[in-house]
Amino acid sequence: MAVFGLLAAGLGVVGLVSPDTMLTVMGFEPIPKASRAEGDHTLAFLTASSMAALNMGVYYVLASLADWKPFFRWTVPFRLLTCAVFTLAVVTGRAPAGFLGVGLWEGLGALATGAALRYEKRSPRP
Repeated sequence: MAVFGLLAAGLGVVGLVSPDTMLTVMGFEPIPKASRAEGDHTLAFLTASSMAALNMGVYYVLASLADWKPFFRWTVPFRLLTCAVFTLAVVTGRAPAGFLGVGLWEGLGALATGAALRYEKRSPRP
C-alpha cells in the first residue's frame, strides 16, 4: 500500500509540474499550448486528475502507516473497477494503447493487495 501510495503521489506531482511528461507516459501525444484549440480543457482535466492522484497517494501512505486493513480491503474492488474501465477505454478507442498500462497497474495492484490480505488472514499469528 505504501509503495502504491508513493507511486501515485509521485505521478500526481509529475502531472502537476510537467503535464506533457504525464501525457507522454500515458500514451498521449502532447500538443503545444499554441496549437491547442480554444475550449481544449485537456490540461485542466490533467491538473484535476494529477491532484487527485497526489491526494490519493497520500491517503494510501497514511493508511499504510496506520495499518488500516479495512481501507486496504475497500480498495480492491474499486481498483478492479478502475482496471476494467480503463481497459474498456482502450478497447473501444477512447484512449490510446499506452493508457492500458494505467489499467494494468490498477488491476495488478488490486490483485496483489487482495492476495496479501488473504495471506495475512490465513497466516498464524504469534
